[in-house]
Amino acid sequence: MPVKLLLPCVAALIVAALPGTVSGQWLDYPTPGVPRTSDGKPNMSAPAPRTADGKPDLSGMWGWETRANCGAHCNDTQISREFINIAASLKERLPYQPEVADLVKTRTASQDADPNVHCMPRGAPRIWTDDYYKRIVQVPDRVIILTERNMQYRQIFTDGRPLPDDPHPTWNGYSTARWEGDTLVVQTIGFRDDLWLDANGNPLTSAAKLTERIRRPRYGTLEIEMTIDDPKSYTAAWTVQLTEPLVLDSELLDYYCLENEKDWAHMVK
Repeated sequence: MPVKLLLPCVAALIVAALPGTVSGQWLDYPTPGVPRTSDGKPNMSAPAPRTADGKPDLSGMWGWETRANCGAHCNDTQISREFINIAASLKERLPYQPEVADLVKTRTASQDADPNVHCMPRGAPRIWTDDYYKRIVQVPDRVIILTERNMQYRQIFTDGRPLPDDPHPTWNGYSTARWEGDTLVVQTIGFRDDLWLDANGNPLTSAAKLTERIRRPRYGTLEIEMTIDDPKSYTAAWTVQLTEPLVLDSELLDYYCLENEKDWAHMVK
């Protein structure tokens, strides 16, 4: 083959072997079925879509609140305030059991103790508060949550099955749900005994029961109310509320925390 013909072939093979570029990751591919205002802009205040059985369809790609998209009450960083302190919006301190306050103080002082720093799974509550996009896929017997971080998933079963009697502890626990009107009420048990709810080290143990009330009041908004009932850590149940914005014209990207990791040196004192 002549050299001038061989070179383009080699170049084509090199390009084909390269990792996908931004243009190859569907980051600008239009989200189908987006309601529009009269001027053609996405109408985020439009009614939420519904499934064939009339329930709100929670499906979509969802972000998190920062000052850029939620106003002055959020922090100055690109992560949610609840990622740092899940109780940031509460007027009163969390109702710690004796010695838990000391545990949290110790955890907060040791930045490298957070399982997140070691690229471990964060657990179901932190999927809502972390700084990675998540995609919800709602099908007839379950709601599936896919998250970019470590390419994790969570399943919430809506097929009527009971919670397990003696669950093997996991990071995300075991979740079942039922609809109350337009609200999906999720019950989760079976967590590991060593989980962190946030970067401050507020604990979640194997005794915990997590109740989530998930609503999509409008096309572009997801509301999550989380109630933590963990008698090992807290003297009473407590509740936080989160709001997540819809993300259009984008897609999840593979992210594995340990690959090309450079954060450790900046996080450890």
